[in-house]
Amino acid sequence: MSARRDSLGVLAIGIAFAMVVPAAGQTQPAAKAPAKAAKTYTPPKTAWGDPELQGNFTNKDESGIPFERPNEFEGKKIDDVADAELAELIKERASQAAQRAPGIGGAETGAGPIHWYENYNAKNSRPWLVIDPADGKIPPMTPEAQARIAAMPPARSSFTNGPWSGPEDFGLYERCITRGIPGSMMPAIYGNSYQIVQAPGYVAIRYEMIHETRVIPLDGRSHLTPNIRPFMGDARGHWEGKTLVVETTNFDPRTTYRNANSDTFKLIERFTPVAPDKVEWAVTVDDPKTWTRAWTFAMTLTKDDRQPPFEYACHEGNYGMPNILRGERAAEQKR
Repeated sequence: MSARRDSLGVLAIGIAFAMVVPAAGQTQPAAKAPAKAAKTYTPPKTAWGDPELQGNFTNKDESGIPFERPNEFEGKKIDDVADAELAELIKERASQAAQRAPGIGGAETGAGPIHWYENYNAKNSRPWLVIDPADGKIPPMTPEAQARIAAMPPARSSFTNGPWSGPEDFGLYERCITRGIPGSMMPAIYGNSYQIVQAPGYVAIRYEMIHETRVIPLDGRSHLTPNIRPFMGDARGHWEGKTLVVETTNFDPRTTYRNANSDTFKLIERFTPVAPDKVEWAVTVDDPKTWTRAWTFAMTLTKDDRQPPFEYACHEGNYGMPNILRGERAAEQKR
């Protein structure tokens, strides 16, 4: 296990699990990428003629961005936020994150100052993530979805009170099995590296956290039959100009995003090179049985070949699970 894993350990895993987009130290805002430059940039080609996407990427600079539009920007679209406003917003996030950092994990097990974290000094590219609808808000859930979710059993995680009969009472993330999609691409306090590899007819994405790999065929084959449901779904890709479009279906019910219906849930990702070191990653969440309309969020991936994915060594460092189970067995003996 790397030194970084040892220093943060299972505490960091728990914090990352609890936060969809955790706050981070941010002191130096980055200017927005000019829309004209993004439209006109043409990436190089691979030897077989596909647009070049390969390399090591990170989304650590997107850490701390609110998922939906904050109330302070009521009435504004994402492109209406001026660079100066974004700069002030980043400064405010940095100040709040610095104040919270020593106490993360509780008063007795504080995780240290903000510069310990991988996403320190994140240079956010935008004020919020949801880009469609234009109001920056996730559409309402359908009545069917509200009823379905209300009837679901409570979510399992180490942040609940158990009971802990065995490892199955923990979530898949805490069991070092999967973060799912798009969870594996979302910013966390560490483990934010991704490696994209291309070959004729395929693109593969290797994720640092949990150390999973998606192999995406580009040959037009059909999706798997409905009874085969991988944890990360069944991905199929194709090129639209310079954009890699990936449609993923057939999700295992335990890994559908935001409690979507696994039978009708579909994710459409678009990877668009917008600069030599930037890729825009946009995700359309489509499930008519869960939301009243499809919706999209986006963030920027930054190329950094100096930072390949580290070995995650999740099981080797997952001390929290056996210790919780030992504690539960000890408590049972006292009852």
